[in-house]
Amino acid sequence: MFGRIAREEWRLWLRSKVVVAAALIVAVLLAATSFLTIDRIASEQSQRMEQQIAAEQTFFAQPDRHPHRMVHYGHYAFRPPPPLAMFEPGVDAVTGQSIFLEGHRQNTAMFADTKAAADLGGFAALTPASLYQLLMPLLLIVLGHAMFLRERESGTLAVMLAQGQSGVSLAAGKATALLAVIAIFMLPLIALSAYSVSLGESALAAVTLVGGYFAYLCVWGAIVLAASILLKQRTVSLGALIFLWLFAALIVPRFAINASSAAIDAPGKIESDLVMLAEQRKLGDGHDAADPAFQQLEAQVLEQYDVDTIEELPINWRGVVASYSEAELTDLLNSYADERMGLEASQSRMFDLFGLASPTISISSASRILAGTDLATHHRFLRESEALRFNFVQALNQAHIEELDYAIDINRSTNEETSRAARINAGAWQVLDEFRFAPDSASDRVGRAALSLGLLLAWLCLAVGIVLLSARRVKL
Repeated sequence: MFGRIAREEWRLWLRSKVVVAAALIVAVLLAATSFLTIDRIASEQSQRMEQQIAAEQTFFAQPDRHPHRMVHYGHYAFRPPPPLAMFEPGVDAVTGQSIFLEGHRQNTAMFADTKAAADLGGFAALTPASLYQLLMPLLLIVLGHAMFLRERESGTLAVMLAQGQSGVSLAAGKATALLAVIAIFMLPLIALSAYSVSLGESALAAVTLVGGYFAYLCVWGAIVLAASILLKQRTVSLGALIFLWLFAALIVPRFAINASSAAIDAPGKIESDLVMLAEQRKLGDGHDAADPAFQQLEAQVLEQYDVDTIEELPINWRGVVASYSEAELTDLLNSYADERMGLEASQSRMFDLFGLASPTISISSASRILAGTDLATHHRFLRESEALRFNFVQALNQAHIEELDYAIDINRSTNEETSRAARINAGAWQVLDEFRFAPDSASDRVGRAALSLGLLLAWLCLAVGIVLLSARRVKL
């Protein structure tokens, strides 16, 4: 009986030009955005890996120089997109993908993905994930808003009930038809996920992502079916479902963003930079070894080596100041960075809680986390690139301390000969560590997505429960 009811629904859908046109539009958009996104992500991944390797080779290939010149020469860290970014680019398009690393500064990520807008034209704002989150529910609404109402209007509902069919069995048949549609349109996501696994993605993350979107579409399928059972007119059912889609998919997410930003105020970059600048001045200028801020350090170092003047030290005092100043400044910058990232993470967690009001928020949050393109992953990129920066800068400062004579150092600007004498061997540049950023392990990502996936399952149970209760009350 379930199969016969489902086949009848499909027969009616295939005879409807509106339904066929809507399904074809969604299918074409899914195919186009999938192919374009796959091509773009593959190109970006290759380019960024090549750029990372080239940056390291360029750093290692620098000639003999003063070590502090190399501190300012700097280095680059790149964040290649993970395999599942071909489905869910997440925050990558707006956060920037590379950072210039240099002494005395923590630069922000740069080169957000504006080039994609020019390359993809009108498809720039579309991703496979956004199509599944926004257009697929609309397609289910077009298909299913009149599933039960059609039976009422044609009189077949009364006949089937009179023949002993229950409302639950009829609802199960209709649900089977919708599940078949959902299964067909899940195929592109399954193909993308399988391809991402072939590129190195974890099967656990890919399967969880597929399962999450299947549950999300089933939530909308159950909502559509419940509306078709409970409401008495096609226009009312269609209007109510469209309003619910607008509310859940567009209004609530926008309200959640604004509410999270208003409830947890994160200071802007200019405001933070002004506060940090005042704090930095108290630390002293690392380029000026005679700065009064380093008098206590000077006394400690002289006592440690049991000498009376910095000229008698067996190490380079200017390098000591540079190393000490960098450590103090980094602690200060990290404290502000951690505070900012903590506020942003709190905003993100508050946004996720709005999944109680919209399944779209739940699936979008879970999607970004599982794909490795969420805010937490970007924050980890910032922290790891900062650790890379600090390590190579301090290693160069250590070479400044140990390999360069203080007397030669302070006279390096006298003439060309003294300038050449103040250079150290280029072998010291090998202190730079290899940097290859990768997303978190699949188990960590699934754990972070547990809240959003749990809310999604709660939505599914609620929607299915409403369908069962309403189906049991179906009357002539």
